[in-house]
Parts: sequence; C-alpha cells; structure tokens
Amino acid sequence: MTESHAEASDQETRSDLVGIVVVSHSRPLARAAVELASEMVQADSRPPIRIAAGLDEQTLGTDAAAVSGALEELAGCPGILVLVDLGSSILSAEMAEEFLDPQVSAKVRISPAPLVEGLLIAAITAATGADLDMVASEAARALEPKLNQIGQ
Repeated sequence: MTESHAEASDQETRSDLVGIVVVSHSRPLARAAVELASEMVQADSRPPIRIAAGLDEQTLGTDAAAVSGALEELAGCPGILVLVDLGSSILSAEMAEEFLDPQVSAKVRISPAPLVEGLLIAAITAATGADLDMVASEAARALEPKLNQIGQ
C-alpha cells in the first residue's frame, strides 16, 4: 500500500473498537466525510478509520490493493465495517477481501449504508464499544431519519 492510495485519518484511535474503512472514488470526498464523522465523536473514543479512496489526489477511482491494505491495518480490531460510495467501490472492497488472511476477512462487513450518513452513525455507534453487528445495523438504517423528515 502506498501513501497515495490509502491513509489513516489524522486522529488518535482505539483498536479495541470496530474499525471503519471508507472506500470512495474521491479522496477529497472521503476525507471530508471522515472529518465530519470525527467531529461527532470525542477524541478519546474515536474508532479507527482508514481511507482507501481515489487513485491519487486528483484522479477518481478505487484500488482493491489500497482497500486491502487499509483492512490489514485494522486487522487488530474486533470487526471492520467497510463503507462504499458507488458500484465499483463495492467490487474493489469485495476483491480486497480475497487478498486477506481468512481470519481478517471473517471480521469484515461491507455495508449498504449511504456513505456520509452511514459513516457518521457507524463512527458514533463504534465509539460506544458496540460490536460489528450493531455498528453495521445502525449504519444501514442511517437514512431513516432523513426519510421520516421528508415524509417518504
């Protein structure tokens, strides 16, 4: 993994919490989403978040090797939730799982949650010490408040 493909968020984190990997076609988008989510969680309880986004600072795309590297960095976490933005990011995340040791791969869950809302809820839920099932479940329901407010 190279610095240009995957990166740690600029924060202190705890490896005893569920980790989160953000897979996006755009590195600036991923960074902004992580920054927003990080503001919602106290610094001493932030879950580890890794970004595997863009092919470089300007080039859109995803890279399964970068996703795999980000997942490996979180191998010590009790679970890893992967949040994705668009179709091929799902393919990159699925391919990345194939590169992993089976013990690490067993801890990974790719989420259907919306990227921004899902990341926010996942970070907040993981910060409470919740397990992967709870973090994934809450992230997947992240659009419900918006749907209720809009009335659909």
